[in-house]
Amino acid sequence: MLTIVTHGQAVLLQTAAPVTVFDDSLRTLAEEMLQAMKAANGVGIAAPQVNRSLQLFIMASHPNPRYPDAPVMPPQVVINPQVLHCSAKMVDGDEGCLSLPGERCSIRRHQSLEVRYQDLTGEWCQEQLTGFIARIFQHEYDHLNGITLRERLALQQETQQ
Repeated sequence: MLTIVTHGQAVLLQTAAPVTVFDDSLRTLAEEMLQAMKAANGVGIAAPQVNRSLQLFIMASHPNPRYPDAPVMPPQVVINPQVLHCSAKMVDGDEGCLSLPGERCSIRRHQSLEVRYQDLTGEWCQEQLTGFIARIFQHEYDHLNGITLRERLALQQETQQ
């Protein structure tokens, strides 16, 4: 099983490289990431969290001990994501991170997003996300840009001053 890296590892603070090859090794990585995420009771995981600097993450919301009220969705692999539009409405929510075990904080995120990304075959998908699913997307998207919850919280506090 893949090991989830913790805060302080350089890979978590780097901008991830775009995925350019859609092959069996990418599918295997996605499956192994999903298993690591499930084992850690997560609802999402990004490739940098397993020491792979790639623009890839998985969203798989489901109720668990860390998020008992999470909605159920099938696992969704998101590759080379783009945020096309963000709602003006922002909402606060409690978040944790698999790379920051035991830490939780209130993070302000956009209520809804319009996003575009590739799936495991390289096909482009576009969709609207709202609520908790939009929050997961934004959290994992941050990871691809070298931003952990600690950095997001610091940015949030700077804008409030």
